[in-house]
Amino acid sequence: MDRDSIIFCIGSLTVSLLIAVVAFPFFAMDAETVAAAAKPKPAYEMGNVNVGSGFGELPVEELMSYYVENPPAAAAAGAAPEIRFGGC
Repeated sequence: MDRDSIIFCIGSLTVSLLIAVVAFPFFAMDAETVAAAAKPKPAYEMGNVNVGSGFGELPVEELMSYYVENPPAAAAAGAAPEIRFGGC
């Protein structure tokens, strides 16, 4: 490589690193948020979630109990997954 290319590469890496160092404190979460996220929260304290499609808002505790009582069916061994147009 010629000298100009090396200077450009080193300069762009330096500028990128400086931008990351300067911008990190503005975008990092504060210590209280990180500590709150580390502790699990009971389902009854989470409130309601809008599930849409005409169901409206449901309590998280009700959604969790429904999932425990009605787990999703396990895929059959060797069965190909259903491929839907549009990725959903």
